[in-house]
Amino acid sequence: MKSRSLSLILWALLPLAAVGASAADQRVRPNVLMIAIDDLRPSIGCYGDPNAITPHMDALAARGLRFERAYCQQALCSPSRISLLSGRRPSTSKIYSIGPTLRSAMPDITTLPQHFKNEGYFTRSLGKVYHVGIDDPDSWSVPSWQSPKPRNGPEGIRQQAERRKAYAAKKMQPPQKGEGGMGTAVPAFEAPDVGDDDLKDGDCTREAIGALRGMAQKPGQPFFLAVGYANPHVPWVAPKKYWDLYNPAKLVMADNQFLPRGAPAFAAKSGDDFYWYSNVPKDRKITDAFGRQCLHGYLAATTYIDAQVGRLLAALDETGLARNTIVILWGDHGYYMGEHSWWGGKHNNYEGATRTLLLCALPGQKTAGRSTRGIVEYVDLYPTLVDLCGLPRPRDWAQLDGVSFAPLFSDPSRAWKRAAFSEYPKGGSDADGGRANYHGTTMRTDRYRYVEWVNVKTGAVVARELYDHQTDAQENENLAGRPEHAAVLAELGAQLRVGALGAGPAP
Repeated sequence: MKSRSLSLILWALLPLAAVGASAADQRVRPNVLMIAIDDLRPSIGCYGDPNAITPHMDALAARGLRFERAYCQQALCSPSRISLLSGRRPSTSKIYSIGPTLRSAMPDITTLPQHFKNEGYFTRSLGKVYHVGIDDPDSWSVPSWQSPKPRNGPEGIRQQAERRKAYAAKKMQPPQKGEGGMGTAVPAFEAPDVGDDDLKDGDCTREAIGALRGMAQKPGQPFFLAVGYANPHVPWVAPKKYWDLYNPAKLVMADNQFLPRGAPAFAAKSGDDFYWYSNVPKDRKITDAFGRQCLHGYLAATTYIDAQVGRLLAALDETGLARNTIVILWGDHGYYMGEHSWWGGKHNNYEGATRTLLLCALPGQKTAGRSTRGIVEYVDLYPTLVDLCGLPRPRDWAQLDGVSFAPLFSDPSRAWKRAAFSEYPKGGSDADGGRANYHGTTMRTDRYRYVEWVNVKTGAVVARELYDHQTDAQENENLAGRPEHAAVLAELGAQLRVGALGAGPAP
């Protein structure tokens, strides 16, 4: 937000006192362990998912605060991550696709980890924090680290090798993205009989544990360690032991495998990338049997990542760092596993794409184990962590698009934001960054999801969507065309035009 009330600032000045830290603790800046998980939707045990086996993330929720209504600013990996780490909405940075770096749009920006680095923290990135290949070196004290271990299992590696060989025989370069690209010339799921550290995510955990143990030997040096996992982004590749925890016959499948009724055709779409994987039916007809295999793979990959989270939390405890480390865990956006007939994707403005998983545990937190229904956004994480760690404001603080939600840790039930805002360009030739015909802005209030779609060339509103979560939590039917909702539509349209600044928390 462009401004903050005096009362919010005063609350934020004593965040550790609000959660029960002693006066001595307040003189020591807390460390930050940020865990970023690709495509992890809020469907784990502590969020009420009957399928998921996630004891370690559930344990983190029990020692922290669970955010029931957290929203990303765009349901696509790179724009979401850039927004979170910069504190700027895509409408500010103009980054709506995978490809542009943050500095190409905002060369003088101070990012969240960069501000911590400037204030004396050691900052380090392991795995997928920014999107792989789209890093921001100025954010980190040392170069980012990526595991050399394989992302895929033996079958995926074999298929990739065959694809490379075939292209070499034709003296052609294999495509790097799009249908048939090397990254998707693999099965959508695989259960190799290997150890955790034989795959990329387990190896990333090994490296992170080493980093934590190293920092424990430097008690006077605060750190900001960001650890990013590739699963459960498709392909769902997890050691076989995690697959064996599930009986696919008992998995509960989505009961709304149909498009939202009355939604614009260009809006009611997810990404196409799922259909590029080698074992996905090319006719795009996902049978119940294949869908169960997919859900089985997603859950196995989620449990594999949960085990890595458990290893990180155990290392914090063993080293004694847990006493002064804030742990924040997030998924970069939502994800579809059969809902609305979408599989393995996001790429739109609906609840399933924009609602995220967010857990945060503070040392000595008095409200441990609680949840909050306060609406928060990923642009809010930057000012929140600055406040929780007692850092001075960065020079471009006034340009941040978020507001600190530090007061929610002392009073999770208090009233907070009136709405969250997300965006997505649609109707172009490439859902992940091609020139779009329409741009959608969605606003999620306590009760409604409202979406306006404008023609990119003319700026005219060409479509609206309205979903009433009081009667339709799955967003199965667009009510915007019904005359009895005209007054609500007008009210929400006016609120949308006021924008995020007018939806901030009351003092």
